[in-house]
Amino acid sequence: MRATHPLLGKGLLGRSMDELRRRTSIAMKFEAIKGPLGPRPLYEFNSPASIQDCILMSDTLIGGSSNSNLDFISHDADAAVDSSSSSSSSSSSSSSPSSYARFHGHISTSLPADRPTIQRSGYAAFRTPDQSPTLFGRSVWDIDPYTYLALRIKSDGRSYFVNLQTEAVEPSDLHQHRLFAKYPGRWETIMIKWNDFVRTNHGFVVEPQTELLRQKVRTVGVGLTDRVEGPFELCIDRVWATNQVVEGSTVVKSEESGLKNRQGQKIQW
Repeated sequence: MRATHPLLGKGLLGRSMDELRRRTSIAMKFEAIKGPLGPRPLYEFNSPASIQDCILMSDTLIGGSSNSNLDFISHDADAAVDSSSSSSSSSSSSSSPSSYARFHGHISTSLPADRPTIQRSGYAAFRTPDQSPTLFGRSVWDIDPYTYLALRIKSDGRSYFVNLQTEAVEPSDLHQHRLFAKYPGRWETIMIKWNDFVRTNHGFVVEPQTELLRQKVRTVGVGLTDRVEGPFELCIDRVWATNQVVEGSTVVKSEESGLKNRQGQKIQW
């Protein structure tokens, strides 16, 4: 099962049947005992529909001047890598995928003149849409059997964060981690351990920390909060959960969360 927009566009019965097939497959293959047999796709930017319901955000919500856009980019299939493949060879290749999303815009740190209470601005972000319900209840990603979150990206080298939403008690909580690109300007696979994500609220680390609710992940997104004036561009092909380290990928270390507490001290986990 692919948690992409072709799936999300189905009716309640269709989504429920897909979820039933997925659960049946897990039971038939004894994955609950042996562990998953392969990666689980979470979101793929493989059609215009896959971006139309994604949520775009920027500091314009508080009167700022930054802007953000999310475009669907497609190339001829015979000149690109098939982005729907989850094999190691396609993941490790630096070739451009056949389609992807382009997150781009301009960061401005100017403060709104008519809102003196606003002390900082300069951010942009997007996230995947809320998943549609099934007869089994609200749709969420159960990533508990997996070790890594993997993202296929091409970065401009700026300091992006990966943002995760779960069925948390506090709706504004996010679990975050820096998206460290090793080869800006080239396609690469970034892998982050699920356990290394840090709980935050409005950009600050929350104490005491609580573990990521791995059975109920709702959305995944990317944000830019470095507050550096100028243009930005991040291309993203797909996102998946896996236990296998892809050859040639960058595995982000736990001490590289890139987050700080309210005293400005770097967080070390």
